[in-house]
Amino acid sequence: MPPNSGRPAATAVSVIEEPAPAKLNLYLHVTGRRPDGYHLLDSLFAFADIGDRIRLRPGEGPSLSVDGPFASAAPAGPDNLALKALLALAEAVGRPPGVAMELTKALPVAAGIGGGSADAAAVLRGLCRLWDIDRRDPRIRTVAGSLGADVPACLLGAACFAAGIGDELTPAPSTAGLPVVLVNPGVALATPDVFRARTGGFSAAARFDDRFDNPSDPRGWAAALRARRNDLTPAALALAPEIGEVLAILEDPEGCLLARMSGSGATCFGLFEDHAAARAAAEAIAARRPGWWVRPARLL
Repeated sequence: MPPNSGRPAATAVSVIEEPAPAKLNLYLHVTGRRPDGYHLLDSLFAFADIGDRIRLRPGEGPSLSVDGPFASAAPAGPDNLALKALLALAEAVGRPPGVAMELTKALPVAAGIGGGSADAAAVLRGLCRLWDIDRRDPRIRTVAGSLGADVPACLLGAACFAAGIGDELTPAPSTAGLPVVLVNPGVALATPDVFRARTGGFSAAARFDDRFDNPSDPRGWAAALRARRNDLTPAALALAPEIGEVLAILEDPEGCLLARMSGSGATCFGLFEDHAAARAAAEAIAARRPGWWVRPARLL
């Protein structure tokens, strides 16, 4: 470039980082079943300020390395959703998949908090930045849906109601700032196994109407959520009785307004009166059960 052309010199992208926040189902009703066997849901997704982290850099690839406390439980090869997301989007937009990826796995695997789906969504967001693709490009949503029912919600990364198989999203009241504690007893549960173990009928959809106007009030949220439930809890309890102990211990600390399992388990969350109560509860639970994964968090 001539020295006085007036145009800034282009800067090469070195590393792009994207968070992969933990996903919570604040409630989950199973409303039916499609002829192909997939269950229909009515759920409220929310996201916490803790999670995995993805780093992308242009270079020789595709490649994926995994570190972090749960790295050993996460596949580093073609079965990893993060790598699948890279390959799928590269094919969809006609780009060579020359990207090296690093995944810090801080969330338990097969835990009902969307770890793999959140990782895949983070890769898609990061690739949009790396390849200068508008995130509203319909190909992004198509690829997200092809990777799993939770990936479109994780791509959005904001509180939303989900219908269909979890992929039909509509806005929900903001959950920003609500204090929670996440607890996993160290048990992995495969979502298909939980759905197969489920018995009984179906539930009605139960999303909030426009009169729900107290999104920053934990007590208001607790009252609304107590009128709803997670329909997968009995099946998950049959496969992992430890979930019952988690829920009982979560309900014990002072300030817990509601305790519930997220998704297909085994992670549960407690909604608390304030952040001080959430932090105190997390410390108390971790002291009682040092082998459990326990984290205080704020919803986004």
